[in-house]
Amino acid sequence: MAGVSVSYSTSSGRWILAATVLGSGMASIDATVVGIALPSIGRDLHTSLSGLQWVVSGYTLTLAALLLPAGALGDQLGRRRMFNLGVVWFTVASVACAVSPDAAFLIFMRLLQGVGAALLTPGSLSIIEASFDADSRGRAIGAWSGLGGVATALGPLLGGYLIAAASWRWIFVINLPIGVAVLWISGRHVPESRDANAPARIDILGSLLAVATLVGLTYGLIEGPASGWSQPSVIVLLLLGAVAAVAFYFVETNSANPMLPFSVFRERQFTVTNGVTFIVYAALGGALFLFPVMLQVVDHYTALESGVALLPLTIIMLLLSARSGRLASRIGPRLQMSVGPVIVAAGFALLARATTDSWYPTGVLPGVFVFGLGLAITVAPLTSTAMGALSAEHAGLASAVNNDVARAGSLVAVAILPAIAGIKGNAYLHPATLAHGFRTATAVAAGLCAVAGIVSAFGIQNRIVAGKPEQRMYCALDATPAVARS
Repeated sequence: MAGVSVSYSTSSGRWILAATVLGSGMASIDATVVGIALPSIGRDLHTSLSGLQWVVSGYTLTLAALLLPAGALGDQLGRRRMFNLGVVWFTVASVACAVSPDAAFLIFMRLLQGVGAALLTPGSLSIIEASFDADSRGRAIGAWSGLGGVATALGPLLGGYLIAAASWRWIFVINLPIGVAVLWISGRHVPESRDANAPARIDILGSLLAVATLVGLTYGLIEGPASGWSQPSVIVLLLLGAVAAVAFYFVETNSANPMLPFSVFRERQFTVTNGVTFIVYAALGGALFLFPVMLQVVDHYTALESGVALLPLTIIMLLLSARSGRLASRIGPRLQMSVGPVIVAAGFALLARATTDSWYPTGVLPGVFVFGLGLAITVAPLTSTAMGALSAEHAGLASAVNNDVARAGSLVAVAILPAIAGIKGNAYLHPATLAHGFRTATAVAAGLCAVAGIVSAFGIQNRIVAGKPEQRMYCALDATPAVARS
């Protein structure tokens, strides 16, 4: 790993940290704040629920599909170069989102935003790992994680304020000054680094097939309930996604430098953990897509109030995730990964009460609190187990795969859970229909989490991971990782 050795306590170290925190924070905030703006976007652009699903899923789709190849590009062509390219791409796409004349244009720009996020997100952490000396690296990653978590926690508050004071368009405009600041800092203070051992060729075919798989399946699952499953476009795109998935498997298993070596799934602990990750994050993604909309349409919260509503969840995650990770390193992950999802399920059941009790202390806060407690118990051991299941040289791949699996679970759930709950077309604007659908959605999400707990109880092995220097824990709300020390 070529680079420099900067100390955390120097001004150079602080500038590098500032650039990476602002860059990754920009993408993380955008991923969470858009959910608060969905009702305003829907009313302003006169779009149906499927349009709002694409506003969220378009971003997640390209981000999930391109994370692995983007990380490889950074190792090969230069981490700072790809990070800066991602910042420019993301910022320009954000400004385009802000001036969207209709839903189709906004969705297309959100797809492009996801490309920019995929370019800058892997580079953010890899720049820190390549730039800081061994004594400072852990402290720098911890600061990056903590500050990124704070930024993500403040995102919904800032977004809610901008929507209330001006317009939903300002949640995208705000990225312009941040992006300019990141580029200025990076150009002056961030050193370039590359991986001398990186493969000479990027798996372009595998990347294209991954995109085709996600596009085809996502389109079919979103548009099927809205337009009808017999529509030719729905049938063709679903078939395209299925064929692309099969082709992706054969290409990757026969490639000399695969983007995703499927041999890693021969490790039972890794496979089971990622299966649980998919189930849990599917429940989270689908239910939390509907939650801010329900608060605003059914309970008549303002955009700012709906942003504040989830703040205790983020605080609980920030306070307890590292402690949860340390506990798992001492006793093994099975207990927490079995009990945690069940507590999350209880939180979902309590959140359903918000459809009949709009007063925050009794109708919303209990569910948010229990939900957050369950996530704090679950997420840290879940991610550290996925990373610890493979050998040390595959730690980066394990982290990237687990991150992608989480996003894929959310992507699928956002596409199908509203349809399962009976929320289609403009039904999300009708309080009674949305309230009934949200209760159904939380019941499904609770059931999924209960299944995840059962799978963990029977499938996860208690491997003690104490002694590893650091475990990176990815927040369930698309925040930057937190770091737990064993």
